[in-house]
Amino acid sequence: MTMMSVEVPPEVRPFLDDASASIVIGATKTAAAEGGEIPTTDPATGTLLANIAAGGKADVDRAVDAARKAFAQWRRLSPAARGRVLLDVADAIDEHAEELAILETLDNGKPLTESTYLDVSLSAQIWRYFGGWTTKLGGQTLPVSPAVGEALVYTQREPLGVVGAIVPWNFPLMIASWKLAPALAAGNTAVLKPSEFTSLSALRLTEVALEAGLPAGVLNVVTGLGSDAGQALIDHPGVAKISFTGSTETGRRIVTASAGSLKKLTLELGGKSANIVFPDADIEAAAQGALNGIFLNQGQVCCAGSRLFVHRDIHDEVVAAIQAEAETIRLGHGLDEETQMGPLISARQLERVEGFVGAGIRDGAALVCGGRQPAGALAGGHFLEPTVFTDVRDEMSIATDEIFGPVLSVLKFDDEHEAVRRANASAYGLAAGVWTNDLKRAHRVARELEAGTVWVNMYNMIDPAAPFGGYKSSGYGRDLGEESLLGYTQTKSVWIGLD
Repeated sequence: MTMMSVEVPPEVRPFLDDASASIVIGATKTAAAEGGEIPTTDPATGTLLANIAAGGKADVDRAVDAARKAFAQWRRLSPAARGRVLLDVADAIDEHAEELAILETLDNGKPLTESTYLDVSLSAQIWRYFGGWTTKLGGQTLPVSPAVGEALVYTQREPLGVVGAIVPWNFPLMIASWKLAPALAAGNTAVLKPSEFTSLSALRLTEVALEAGLPAGVLNVVTGLGSDAGQALIDHPGVAKISFTGSTETGRRIVTASAGSLKKLTLELGGKSANIVFPDADIEAAAQGALNGIFLNQGQVCCAGSRLFVHRDIHDEVVAAIQAEAETIRLGHGLDEETQMGPLISARQLERVEGFVGAGIRDGAALVCGGRQPAGALAGGHFLEPTVFTDVRDEMSIATDEIFGPVLSVLKFDDEHEAVRRANASAYGLAAGVWTNDLKRAHRVARELEAGTVWVNMYNMIDPAAPFGGYKSSGYGRDLGEESLLGYTQTKSVWIGLD
């Protein structure tokens, strides 16, 4: 077996060498209290990148304590001053964009172009967007009619306290920014628990934020396993809210664990999103949109358009266009500028996705392309060829379960009502896509789809101003937009007697 060899760029080597001290309390990096470490590897080659601290309850206790102490000053900082800090963090992300993108690609495996122009670029935009919100988060004066006398009544938005942010491995830098920027803009402080698979960019983000002027204790980081550091954060009585992105199964456990303390929750969970192509659509654009919808980030996207419903009249033409493009996608190491798709995050995830491919074949779906691990230099990494199935039935596991890999299931439909009904017949409701040149149909179908985001003639578009979250088993609460910001506040009504 031949394994590719990729040299770690020198600009990130000093950071990797120091990663074992990866718990940030206040403004100080330390090792885990119990001294444990977790290896983090390059998923394209299997080589060790660094060892990060295996934090636990004692580390979470110290981080929450630091965040609570910082909260007293941070919440009272003027909105304009808080906003300036967040804007400085955004500028610092832009200044360190190349380094952050390299770390993201090494740790996650995605192509450097995705890390640069999606993950890092959007992260800076998110901090900048919420930095602009700090001076606009106000209450209302209410027209009350008290039974006795007169009163002036107004509301004010107040921060919750310490927020626990638990983020996944598919977009570690960007989703950390989704949680942290609005939480801090509203006056909260935070403890971040990144995935044990991809902690590097989140750790460097914290360093960059502190260097940019974020006060000590406002953002703390505890790396480690979800069962240790994550669970300790969920259980901690000093944490007012948990904001989590991850699997629906884990989200349900968080709901149960947080019931005793009645923590506020934002849960952005799994998806099995429907992408619907009507016969009047631009076929070339729809095929490209379907490819982007499923193969971005190796299909490891919660809103991936993994169920492609195509009208029977254009089914073969759309599939042929997708197959032709899918078979030309170049797999490789993310730092190779010619790479279009990288590896899956781990051997376990690769095995899981291959299990679904095997199930699809056994259930009678037709494998159009892909479904195999590449040989040669890529054999040492967690690679899987872009995979497309046709003749898929709604009850097959490849059409019902979140695969979280580069596997597209194509299903035929005959009319609009059928397409909407079958798209909605899922436990999930995170996102959906519609491809049509009929304006009335676009609005009609978007209204009927049970999903938190509906894209029309586009797919996988994100903006800091647009709320993102799901219906049904895809969670509740929203990231991004004003709605996200309000989720990190509580409302107080103040009555002033005027008699």
